[in-house]
Amino acid sequence: MEEVLKVSNLTKIFRLSNRQKKINKTKENVKVAVDDLSFSAYKGEIYGLLGPNGAGKTTTLRIISTLIKADKGDAFVNGVSVRNNPKEIRKMIGFLTSELKLEDFFTPEYLFDYFSNLHGIAPDVREERKHKLFSKFGVDTFKEVKVGNLSTGMKQKVSLIISLVHDPDFIIFDEPTNGLDVITAKTVTDFLLDLKAQGKTIILSTHIFSLVEKLCDRVGIIFDGKMIVSDTLANLTAQSDLESVFFNLYEREGQRQ
Repeated sequence: MEEVLKVSNLTKIFRLSNRQKKINKTKENVKVAVDDLSFSAYKGEIYGLLGPNGAGKTTTLRIISTLIKADKGDAFVNGVSVRNNPKEIRKMIGFLTSELKLEDFFTPEYLFDYFSNLHGIAPDVREERKHKLFSKFGVDTFKEVKVGNLSTGMKQKVSLIISLVHDPDFIIFDEPTNGLDVITAKTVTDFLLDLKAQGKTIILSTHIFSLVEKLCDRVGIIFDGKMIVSDTLANLTAQSDLESVFFNLYEREGQRQ
């Protein structure tokens, strides 16, 4: 198998304000969000980071996508270091997060053209790609409607499209179906499978067992910033369903603390 992503001993520590300490019910001044985390993902697979809220999934994906820096460790996309070559990494990846906020004033068409120009995409390629993606997700009817006037589901579709304007081979999705209705969620999950069929590598974070079971080839279960297990979905669920495996691990790790 061709290794596309190698995450090596990532660690990220955040300092907590007094307000954050109160919210987290702790007297500690720091929080270890990602704790010596390592895993790999291979070409043409969907790798799922599965864990509860606050497990460190989003922080891990932000480090890989160069939005924040790790305090220790590194990650490599096709051998390129996210620590040493962030600009090169940004050219290679697509990143969609539920926290991506598109400017309400602009239209989907304007945003697609703008981000395509940032990536240096030729006009003819841009128009062909725009037509294909807008048609697939039903955005063509709303391409001149300001983002602020779109539904939540349509905004998510536009965000997904914008993250893929440069047709990357390595794609990161943070909670890709979060807050979506069942129809829009199915459109997104079907598209992820289509991207996989094209040979693209996808990393997604989620806390939804059914999404992992439907999409993922391999899974990393993460608690408190630590990788508890990373294996194929088939191996993890050979003796029991994914939900049971997850909670058995959760109870076991809780007893160790």
